[in-house]
Formats: sequence, structure tokens, C-alpha cells
Amino acid sequence: MSDKVPLTKRGAEKLREELQHLKTVERPRIIQAIAEARAHGDLKENAEYHAAREQQSFAEGRIKEIEGKLSHANIIDVAALDAGGKVVFGATVDLIDEDTGDEITYQIVGEDEADIKAGLISINSPIARALIGKMEGDVAVVKTPGGERSLEIVEVRYE
Repeated sequence: MSDKVPLTKRGAEKLREELQHLKTVERPRIIQAIAEARAHGDLKENAEYHAAREQQSFAEGRIKEIEGKLSHANIIDVAALDAGGKVVFGATVDLIDEDTGDEITYQIVGEDEADIKAGLISINSPIARALIGKMEGDVAVVKTPGGERSLEIVEVRYE
């Protein structure tokens, strides 16, 4: 069993940018804040010092988390995919909700990239699981808390 987690190239890039920012901007800023707070003397009752140490703990934890995610990522270049029109990880899918007639577009992404407001759904979501492996013209039936939804696949893109 592989412990690799799928991540789009764009998602990996966003994580790398955040990591770079934490290491080159936040870490030095926090170290400076700790040094300034130390200069104020007694550390037991120094709120600035304790706040800076808490920020440092959070930033270092996030750095470790991102490094871990990137080291376990299976980075997929969606534009290089050719799944023959099949819905796969990374695909952008145009759908029509057969019950409401609403047109919806989702891209299936890794857990950490998911943002439903931006149309990015997790590979582990019920909708993505219902879509994976289907083709244009197929209808995916998704069980949701509000009942079943039938989604017709209008187009599958790899971008």
C-alpha cells in the first residue's frame, strides 16, 4: 500500500510558496520579535515574548506539516493527462444536475486543495467518488444527505 497522496501540480506549487514564505518571511520576523521581547527583561510576565513564542510554535508546526505533505505527495500534472475522456484525479468536469437543470463545474483535487466555493472537490468526496471512471454523457448518481442527485457529465477536461 502506497502512502503517497495525490496532489495537483498547482496544489503542490501553492504549498511550496507557503513554505517559502514561512521560512523566509515569517520565521525571521518571529525570531526578531522574540529577540526584541527578550530585551525587555523579565520573561515570566512578558506578553510580547509569550505571543512571539506561540507564533514561532505555530509557524514551525506548519513548516513541518507542509514538508510532510510534499514528501508524501504524488504530484500529478493534469495538463499531461490523457485519460481518453474519462473522469480521473485532476480532471475538470462540467455537469448538469438532472433534477434542477443547474450547470456545475468541479475539478477533482487532493484533500488539501479542496475548496468547494472555488469548484475544487476532494478526491474523497461523495461527488468525486461517483464521477471517477465515468465518461462524457454518463450520469453519476450521488448519495447526499438530502437524497440522491443525478449529475450528467457534459464535458471532461484536463487543464
